[in-house]
Amino acid sequence: MGLHPQTIGKTMPHGYAGSYARQPDMIVNTRPAGAEIPFGAPLKYDENGAVMPFAAGDKGEDFAGVAAREVKSALHFLEQDIGGYALSEAVPLFQRGCVNVKCQNGQPALGGAVYVRVAANESIPAAQVGGFEAGADGANSVQLPSCQWAGPADANGVAELRILTLNKA
Repeated sequence: MGLHPQTIGKTMPHGYAGSYARQPDMIVNTRPAGAEIPFGAPLKYDENGAVMPFAAGDKGEDFAGVAAREVKSALHFLEQDIGGYALSEAVPLFQRGCVNVKCQNGQPALGGAVYVRVAANESIPAAQVGGFEAGADGANSVQLPSCQWAGPADANGVAELRILTLNKA
């Protein structure tokens, strides 16, 4: 009697933005939210030590980590896969390790540089300020120090981001 293996598919999607991708080399700290923050967003500290989403004019060295995905109730019935944190909620902040994020522009590749959009570009209307990207766009994006893509994005645009070292305490 032989084995009868089955193949369901050739690739697996990465999952949702903000979900951890690998263990055990990860550091996740908790910080208060200084604004509304979606899961998987690149974050920086404000002057009071709260975390904020990246915004226009931010620099790569401002990067503190990525908003981790938590098990929470959905706020809207039709948006079950979209979640985030409200002002002053505790935010788990990925500061080192592998986390899944949405790549809104470019094609992530193993070892490739990671960028965050800090200014709009009319020629790329779907790319929002504060989103992760796999290609530079001049002054409209900044490269994140100590970050690399860990492979290509899945069909949903979610890719594994590897944070090699802590950028901020």
